[in-house]
Amino acid sequence: MARQIFAEDVYSKGFSGVQENDTLSRCLEAFEKGRPPVLAVLNDKGKYEGMITRRAILRSRLDLNASKVKTLMKTAPPVTVDFSLSKMAKLMIESGLRQLPVFDKSKLLGFVTDENIIHAAVMLEWGASKVETIMTRAPHTLEADRSVGAVLSVMREYGVSHVPIMEGGRLVGMISIQDILENIYWPQRRQTTGDIVGEKIETLSVAAKGIMSRPAVTVDPQTSLRDAEKAMHDHDISCLAITSNERLVGVVTKLDFLEPISQLEVAERKLSVQFGVKEVEISPEQQAFMMEEFDSFTRKYEGAFQLGTLFVYMKSHGNTSLRGTPMIQCRLQFRTVRGTFVSASEGWGVEPTFKVALERLDRRLLRSKELLAYNPRYARDYLRKIGLPQEES
Repeated sequence: MARQIFAEDVYSKGFSGVQENDTLSRCLEAFEKGRPPVLAVLNDKGKYEGMITRRAILRSRLDLNASKVKTLMKTAPPVTVDFSLSKMAKLMIESGLRQLPVFDKSKLLGFVTDENIIHAAVMLEWGASKVETIMTRAPHTLEADRSVGAVLSVMREYGVSHVPIMEGGRLVGMISIQDILENIYWPQRRQTTGDIVGEKIETLSVAAKGIMSRPAVTVDPQTSLRDAEKAMHDHDISCLAITSNERLVGVVTKLDFLEPISQLEVAERKLSVQFGVKEVEISPEQQAFMMEEFDSFTRKYEGAFQLGTLFVYMKSHGNTSLRGTPMIQCRLQFRTVRGTFVSASEGWGVEPTFKVALERLDRRLLRSKELLAYNPRYARDYLRKIGLPQEES
């Protein structure tokens, strides 16, 4: 990027606040009143304690009339006015939060959102880059007649929040977790709390085409990041489908923008790793194990990928555990000069789940055309890994 942009240039000045002992229903009223992206949570002395988002409330299973704001309050890492775009994007990825409070010493000034950061970044020289440089290729899709339950299974297995819906080989729509909340979950909750008497309760057996957003908003792979960001903003969506000759070739989400922004200040010709953790406790020993595995991975591929970052996203599945070991979902996104590669796994405990995800990423890399074009020896490595004989040289 030609010039640096800092938090003071992009954050939303001023904020709306709620009391930590207010009910969640009253909190929702505050969101509806001014449509702020986030609310500051204040104690009885007016001091900032944390923040709460509308999405967190709507996703909860709590009684909104009885539960207090503090039950869903999040403590976000603080930002000062001299934080760069890259530093803020990195904090968002690491914390799993898309809004951060901006302070001048102990005084809260406002909040910076992922949209603030992405918009500022694409207004610079980087925004002229093509959307194909950051898109996630070959996304997981489902047919239009598959159930919403199947959609949720794909989201859970691969750690994604959007699933393109196909019919006859053509893209016909897009389903987000928001679509499922609005069409399946919220109507059930309204009925059970008595807001709508006699409303039919939808189930996860509903066909995907019944709740998908149609048509999916699409752009060409050659579209600039600046124009792609504008399309997302104009349609108020967080995922774009990328099509070429009416064929789906990728998707782009806000996270796909944030990842490269977070790496703009990283030294070149280096493979690095960045963790984003949600509701998972990672000990120093576990992190050391993952770094050791990554170092081994790096030695194998440093010749092919001189520059790249492995993004590790981990989250737990609520209170699900086996003999005290939590169920973990791990999603890997490996952004490199030769493309972006993804893998995912789900299992018990941090180390084994990460190891399986890294092994799956390894297999995907070994059979990728980008790597084979660089060096055919990776094909031999892949055949050896799956136990097939190789031709004698």
